[in-house]
Amino acid sequence: MAIREISIDELADKMAADHTLRLIDVREPDEYESGHVAGAELIALGTVADNIVALRGDGPVYVICKSGGRSMRACEFLDEQGVDAVNIAGGTMTWVMSGRDVVMGDQPS
Repeated sequence: MAIREISIDELADKMAADHTLRLIDVREPDEYESGHVAGAELIALGTVADNIVALRGDGPVYVICKSGGRSMRACEFLDEQGVDAVNIAGGTMTWVMSGRDVVMGDQPS
């Protein structure tokens, strides 16, 4: 099965329409703390398997990283585990380049 993927523009639209959207950032803590999309929860790629229970639930999990590679790997793993995961193409780097704000620090918002 092919992994679904959306652009950062589509993510922004979905976030505006659905304030319960689950966005997971799979970068390392130092990357996350230096700037992440507001509302993104940090679950570093190396810990995704340890957090599989928390990632299960209603609706899709949107997964983001720096540029889309690590998030795609996370989505492939999640898909194998039966989790509906959607990759964010271009990642946080594209989000920043589009002029959108990021949150600094270790908290989602």
